[in-house]
Amino acid sequence: MARHALTTTAAVLTTAAALLLTACGGGDDASPEDIKGADTGASPSASAAASAPESGDGPDLSVPSDLDLVFDFDKPSDAKQAAALADAENYIRALNHGFAAQDPNDPAYQYYSGNQAAAYAKSQIQAWVKGGWTPTGTDKYYNEEITTLSSKRVLVTFCRNQAKFYGKEIKTGKILYTDENLDSYQKYSMFLTPSGSSKIWKTQVIQVRGQAKECQ
Repeated sequence: MARHALTTTAAVLTTAAALLLTACGGGDDASPEDIKGADTGASPSASAAASAPESGDGPDLSVPSDLDLVFDFDKPSDAKQAAALADAENYIRALNHGFAAQDPNDPAYQYYSGNQAAAYAKSQIQAWVKGGWTPTGTDKYYNEEITTLSSKRVLVTFCRNQAKFYGKEIKTGKILYTDENLDSYQKYSMFLTPSGSSKIWKTQVIQVRGQAKECQ
């Protein structure tokens, strides 16, 4: 079940402070995420799913037809929070589009991110390209919390269950199945700001914590 948190807690403040420090140039942790099964780009010929909800001016966010990105989120009543949450989703879609396109310089993630979050996306895509994998299966995101830090700063956190999300070898088509365990659960924290005069909220900093027991 999805939920929002409009109140600022001590934990939220701690996370926000850490992300703000990273945004200001400290601790850029852009090392490839230890993604279960393996995360990577699909071949350029991979069939695209219609799961990418994008406006005419935005980038292509399509993903392979055998990949289902599930966002079990409730839409916030606050317009700013709703926009930030929607573009946090788009960053995840853009990341997977980059895996599928096998392009570390894919314009999709660059459209929805900047600073450390853009470097993180590039490093992830490079890891998938090096491994020769494309994503497949079902990837679930849920239990969102959205905190407005200021008129131009929003913190979005949520859980991920990647138990049925796998890497697939592009050359052989072999799916790298793994069993569900604590590594299947992750906690995401994303710091977003609006991009100039546009209505796009860009992820500036992303923090991914593995073995998130609270997400089980």
